Amino acid sequence: KNKKIGTQGYCMGGPIAFRTAAAVPGRVGAVASFHGGGLVTDQASSPHVQASKTKAQFLIAIAANDDQRAPTEKDVLKETFAKAGLPAEIEVYAGSAHGWCPPDSGVYNEPQAEKAWSRLLALYGKALA
Repeated sequence: KNKKIGTQGYCMGGPIAFRTAAAVPGRVGAVASFHGGGLVTDQASSPHVQASKTKAQFLIAIAANDDQRAPTEKDVLKETFAKAGLPAEIEVYAGSAHGWCPPDSGVYNEPQAEKAWSRLLALYGKALA
């Protein structure tokens, strides 16, 4: 219990990772979301609102086609983390489609998946050390 943990989610797991960090802010030091769905909503319980309750560092890897569908979400996320004073890497992964990370996905993008994995390892290395 003396060490921080990291949590990560893919698609709808992204919001779950955010909520986990908000539920136990003293334990979660790193949160990652890959092609996360529903990170920004107009609800008071929106995952992006929950993020301000955490003490974690964040990695948010956005699929290019998700960004095309909701181009302002990354800006809302950036503003949320800036206001909360939380470190966050938020990036749209060029040429990626929703679901690009798992190797068994029909839209798997190996170069971008490897980039996302390396960013996750870097996050965990600094936030959980």
